[in-house]
Amino acid sequence: MSEGEQLHLDKLFERLLKARKIFKNKEVLRHSYTPKDLPHRHEQIEALAQILVPVLKGETPSNIFVYGKTGTGKTVTVKFVTEELKKVSQKYNIPVEVIYINCEIVDTHYRVLANIVNHFKDETGIEVPLVGWPTDEVYAKLKQVIDMKERFVIIVLDEIDKLVKKSGDEVLYSLTRINTELKRAKVSVIGISNDLKFKEYLDPRVLSSLSEEEVVFPPYDANQLKDILTQRAEEAFYPGVLEEGVIPLCAALAAREHGDARKALDLLRVAGEIAEREGASKVTEKHVWRAQEKIEQDMMEEVIKTLPLQSKVLLYAIVLLDENGDLPANTGEVYSVYRELCEYLDLEPLTQRRISDLINELDMLGIINAKVVSKGRYGRTKEIRLNVTPYKIRNVFRYDYAIQPLLTVSLKGGQRRLL
Repeated sequence: MSEGEQLHLDKLFERLLKARKIFKNKEVLRHSYTPKDLPHRHEQIEALAQILVPVLKGETPSNIFVYGKTGTGKTVTVKFVTEELKKVSQKYNIPVEVIYINCEIVDTHYRVLANIVNHFKDETGIEVPLVGWPTDEVYAKLKQVIDMKERFVIIVLDEIDKLVKKSGDEVLYSLTRINTELKRAKVSVIGISNDLKFKEYLDPRVLSSLSEEEVVFPPYDANQLKDILTQRAEEAFYPGVLEEGVIPLCAALAAREHGDARKALDLLRVAGEIAEREGASKVTEKHVWRAQEKIEQDMMEEVIKTLPLQSKVLLYAIVLLDENGDLPANTGEVYSVYRELCEYLDLEPLTQRRISDLINELDMLGIINAKVVSKGRYGRTKEIRLNVTPYKIRNVFRYDYAIQPLLTVSLKGGQRRLL
């Protein structure tokens, strides 16, 4: 490194150090943060507290089913109420354990039971491996460790719908009936779901046990989101760094998507990060719009990453057609390129009818646009276009070993044959 380059680097870091600080405490804007007060959720807090208060009288509380759309404050409210319950229970010398499990990550019967057993490992010395034991043996250990002394155990199953859709409701059947098999301890289950329809997947006996009490979280409106952001911003940012229109704009954009407080917090945090990176002294509405664009891009990349292999091959066929100047294309034209790509990968192609279904799925996800148009006496056909730049899709596929071999392939102009 030359002397001039070193000098430039030194000045760069000095300039970044001297730049006006934007964030006082960025963690306040994270989804995992539990604030001291939850605006516009006092009704739900009161309802949960009333259901759980029997614990303080030495009685078993009902199981609770909590539901509402994403970003309506379900998780943060349940954590807030259970933390308060633990504090008060210590005051009255009532032993209460709260076990929080995210079922998007812990998504099998075995792993849920193992996580509960391992919560007590410091006390019991018993630890269950994350795979390998018979499930009934894990359940026997769970009863043993919970029942070692008199206590109340509240098990919070967040995103419970993901667990039920993947692994069925057997674990819920066990946990909602476990009290009949315990002598000292008492267990209560709180299930949290974004998807009310998931109740249709449950055995009626499980549903009646889990839904002894229900608490509904309605979406926030723009004004309520503004109050939430204002409260968090006071702790998150230094005074005077937010322009007046920033919070109302974040609230309005998030309110358009069913009043999602998580989206509103993400917008405010990412806008602050963009302002900080460019050395701005204030966070402006322009930073919010750029944050919106970045969040949408990141979400779309995540959606593309998690597509099944056949959908990725289909999407890459549409990318090649786009790069060849052949969009809009119809289903038959896309299917023809898709078949060639399958042959190249030595992959069994799906039928054209199934590919038509996958095209509809990509359209619903917003990755492509598949519009049915009338061709007069020639009937109706789908016109397929990309909603994401080919570069962005290629960039995601660069890290996908299954699809990587296709990145060297292109279409021979006009003939639509692979090169």
